[in-house]
Amino acid sequence: MKLQFERIEPGAGSSFRVLHAKEAEPCRVFWHHHPEYEIVFVPTGQGRRHIGNSIGHYDGGDLVFIGPNLPHLNFSYGHVGDAFEEVVVQLRADFLGEPFLNRPELTAIRRLFERSHTGLLFGATTRLAVTERMMHLSTQTPFERMLTLLQVLQIMATAVDSVPLHADGVRFELNPKEQARIDRICLYVESHYTEPIDIRTVADMANLTVPAFSRYFKRMTHLTFTDFVNEYRVSQAQRLLHSARTISDVGATVGFSNLSHFNKTFRESTGQTPSAYRKGLSD
Repeated sequence: MKLQFERIEPGAGSSFRVLHAKEAEPCRVFWHHHPEYEIVFVPTGQGRRHIGNSIGHYDGGDLVFIGPNLPHLNFSYGHVGDAFEEVVVQLRADFLGEPFLNRPELTAIRRLFERSHTGLLFGATTRLAVTERMMHLSTQTPFERMLTLLQVLQIMATAVDSVPLHADGVRFELNPKEQARIDRICLYVESHYTEPIDIRTVADMANLTVPAFSRYFKRMTHLTFTDFVNEYRVSQAQRLLHSARTISDVGATVGFSNLSHFNKTFRESTGQTPSAYRKGLSD
């Protein structure tokens, strides 16, 4: 997918932007970056989280704080199940004025902003602590919304269950030519993941030899090409496991050649077998 720049404008009468989506957006912005900080709160549900070079799955909700210009994927992209809801807050560091974060009362929040350049994932305790506040943001008056945001930031700033996501804070190479090349590769995988994918075909698309392509893809995504394809297939399998289709049929549909390979890859990616995953959906 092509890395896109997202232009963000604060809401009317506000110095920051709040979005409350109650269904997945079919095609707004996918793999993107922007100079604003971003809080993403998913109250419940399962899906894929891709921030910087970190790719993972969330189950039971998610809460992350993303620093400026850190590439990330829309959380609604690849979510599992029909229901989806998220609250997104986007703000500049100076949303309340240039010297705002230098106030002594905001020392913890200033450090939170500094740490967010790696992307921060928060645990269930902090997610629960901010739930009520985040869910009310979109219906509050501008003044109430500002106070609520400061409370949410302070809760996250003092949380003890946050972990960095984007390894070492390494910046992605945003060269337009390379991003266009990665875009072609990702689109090809999305269109052909149900069938065998020959790495030689994809390497030819990138105008590289197979060894050079393997090194290039690992450098750009921090994944081998095989792992990338398997991650995508597993995310699609999670969606299909909500249906009544057999597990072997789901595996074959998303491109796995045999059931044992599907079970092994699914477990490596999610920590559980497809049957255990499906059982958990009904518990």
